[in-house]
Order: sequence, then C-alpha cells, then structure tokens
Amino acid sequence: MKKIFSNLLLLSSLLLVTACGNAGQTTNSTSSASSDKTTDTTSGASEQQYTDPAELKDTYDVIIVGAGGAGMAAAIQAKESGANPVILEKMPIAGGNTLKSSAGMNASETKFQAEQGIEDSNQAFFDETLKGGAETNDQELLRYFVDHSASAIDWLDSMGIKLDNITITGGMSTQRTHRPSDGSSIGGYLVDGLISNVHEREIPLFVNADVVKINETDGKISGVQVKIEGEEKTIKADAVIVTTGGFGANMEMVVANKPELAGFVTTNQAGSTGDGITMIEALGGQTVDLDKIQIHPTVEQETSLLITEAVRGEGAILVSQAGTRFYNEMDTRDKVSQAIIALPEQYAYLIFDAGVKERAKAIDFYVKEGLTVESETIEGLANEIGASEADLKATLDTWNQAVTAQDDTEFGRATAMDNRLDKGPFYAIKIAPGIHHTMGGVKINTLTEVQNKANESIPGLYAAGEVTGGLHGSNRIGGNAVADIIIFGRQAGEQAATFVKK
Repeated sequence: MKKIFSNLLLLSSLLLVTACGNAGQTTNSTSSASSDKTTDTTSGASEQQYTDPAELKDTYDVIIVGAGGAGMAAAIQAKESGANPVILEKMPIAGGNTLKSSAGMNASETKFQAEQGIEDSNQAFFDETLKGGAETNDQELLRYFVDHSASAIDWLDSMGIKLDNITITGGMSTQRTHRPSDGSSIGGYLVDGLISNVHEREIPLFVNADVVKINETDGKISGVQVKIEGEEKTIKADAVIVTTGGFGANMEMVVANKPELAGFVTTNQAGSTGDGITMIEALGGQTVDLDKIQIHPTVEQETSLLITEAVRGEGAILVSQAGTRFYNEMDTRDKVSQAIIALPEQYAYLIFDAGVKERAKAIDFYVKEGLTVESETIEGLANEIGASEADLKATLDTWNQAVTAQDDTEFGRATAMDNRLDKGPFYAIKIAPGIHHTMGGVKINTLTEVQNKANESIPGLYAAGEVTGGLHGSNRIGGNAVADIIIFGRQAGEQAATFVKK
C-alpha cells in the first residue's frame, strides 16, 4: 500500500492542532517551543505515515471513526477477525487523547503481576472500581472489563507492546497499573505500537478525514459521510465503529452538562469535542451519565498539562501553601480534587524527592518543561514555593516516620508508601484540578452494540472508549481509561467483523 503524508514532528507539538481545519494538508510542526508544553507524553520525535486520500475507496466492511487507542485496537482486531476495515481520523495525526495518557493500563491477574509476586484478583479490581464510581457503574460492562483485562495485556504483548512495569493509582489496593518497561508514560509508546501494527496489517488510516454523519438505510447502518480534501464523500459499510473520544475539549458541551466547571482548564486534546455522541444521538442512540465529568486533581494550570498519577503512585505527597498535608493523596480523583478546591488557595503542591523522580520517568519531561522547582534541601524547597521552612520540614519528617511505621495516622493512606522522601534534591510542582475525562456518553452493551432509547441494539453500529458511558460510573479510576479503550476496542472490532460476515 502506498502511503504519503509523512509527518515528522513531535507528538507533543501535534496536540496543539485544532480540529478538522486542515483537510488534505501535510502536517508540520509550527511552534515547538510552545506546543511541547501541551502533553505529558515523553515519546519524543515520531515519524508516522498515513494513507494517501486518493486511495480512499467507496466501500469497506467496517468503518472505524477515530484513530485513538480504541479505534486502532478495533481496526487491528477486525482485521484479525477477517474483515476489511478502514480508519478515518478528523485530526492531522492518529492518537487522540491516548497520546496524552500517562499513568498506565489497569489489569488484574496478569502474567506480569504473577512474575513479580503481586497478588490480585478480578473480583478485587471489580469491587474497587465499583467503589470508586460510587457504585453507579454499569456492572455488566464492568464485569466484562475486569474479566478481559489480563487477556488485553497479553494481546498487546503479542504485538510487541510490553507493559510489565507495574505501579498503583488512587482507589486501588494493589499494583495493577501496567506501564512500559522503563516506567515511562504509556501514551506515546502505546500509540506508536498500535500504529505500527496497523501498518503491518495494511489497514488504511486516513487523517484529516472528518466524518460528519453516520448513514442509515432501512433501519441498518450503511456507512458514513466524510469530508476529506475539501470534498464530502459517501463511504459505504455494513458496520461502523465510533471511537471518537469524549467531549472534554468542548467547553460549551461541558458547561451545558455541568455548569460548575465553567472556567476550568482542560487536559484534553483539541479533537475531543463530542462529535461521535452527537452523530449517534441523531440516529436515536441513547446517552447516559453526560453530567459525570471528571476533574483530575493534579494539573499544571499554565500549560493544562496533567501531572501523572504515577508520581503519587511512586510516593509523592500533596501539601498546601502552608506546607502541610491535607488529605490522603491516594484516594479517588474526585475526592482528592475536592480536597484541593476546599483549600483557601484552591491549589496545592506535589512534593517528591530524587527517588520518586527515578521511578516515575515522566518527571524528566516536567523538569525539562520548567514545571518543577527544586532544592537540595527541604528548607530550600520551602523557600522556593513560599511555604514555611519549619512546617514543610515537619511535614516531611512526619511522613517519613509514617512510611517507616507503615501507618499514616494523619490521613489513613495505605498505598504507595514503599519509600521515604529523604533523597535530595527535592522537587515541587504547583497543581490544581482540571477537566480530564467525560465518564458519560453513548450507551452500549457488552458486545459494544450502541443502544437506542428502547434499549435495543442499532444494527451495525458499535462504539468503544470515551465516547461511551456507564463503565466508570460517577468517577473513573486512574489507569482504567487505557484498559477501557483496549478491552472494548478489541470487542468492537471482533463484533463488527462477525456482523458483516453474517
């Protein structure tokens, strides 16, 4: 297959590009100095090639709308299941919000956990996710999710995407957040691996291809309308998989569903505007939980850059401007966010040492981008952030005693207490909550079939990833988004392929 549009640029630069505006153009980096600050992926320069628009056919078995992690997983699985899929992506690059993923991919009872002596169970994963979602999760989706998490890790590993470095995120009781071997952010690594596998299978992937309508004929899905190179085309297919992500970058839609989030920064890439939800609603598709919008507690406000939960998972603490801890840092994201908002200053500082920096490789990127302050001593760090030397020193001393005793008497933290914070230099990052994930979206069943308002499947229409709702309930656990896109992306690809072969 001939491919053009070689895009040699930093993945982080690409995330600045606005949606749908450059159809048919070759993408070039325009402002690396500023755009490098828009992502927490540390994958570096990436060269990817996309399919020449001239090769777009009139008919495919399966059309996948969106080239994030869910879309590419769906395409790979559909191809493996014997279908002829195509991926249409409105942005100038593939990756979507998956590029910005940082913590890792949650999974239980995995071979990598077993190799490392980590005890876990699908039931514990289920129970803790249900508790994190305030028991409002769709439990059928959740059961499928946890029971297929280990096989998803194996599937990725079989394609050369190894996630064997395991950490922990808030709301979890054990290490089940799988990362690349070097402990780096998962986003760029996963996207590069999926794109490579898409290319190996000769699956056409078109960028700057904006799907504006899903077509339906005689009650069945019949394809899409796509704008590409300034022209709108009708592409036929017996099945369509929608993997367009959420609406975290569409502030009008965010505020309409949750007015109190007006004025918050967002960690989402520009393409996360809710297009898939809107198109599915036009077909009579049902939506759920649209008001369930997650704010992430640790977002650098000047850049809207999410500071990965793995920093806390490797031992960091949160302190107020007074230099004191104020909450259990490893509680769920909603509760930690509210604790920060309740502070008089409505911001906090992540405090960590050189040991955390060594274990959480994403920190190297934050240092490079100037988001950290540092000092060889705790007292010096207090001066850097304008906190009391005595109070910050007392906070660290108390915390280190808690780690030694494995007993946080102040706030009851019970995880990510494996290492004292006593290895200079010491670091701080100023953070506050920001809009991160939309838990609501279109309603699907465990076959990823989109449901109409009568709870009936719309024939030939599937969806996976953040465009869907119900799995996470009212709060998403860190590391579950990547698991969601892979587990249900695979399921959508397999089910769509089965459907078209009937």
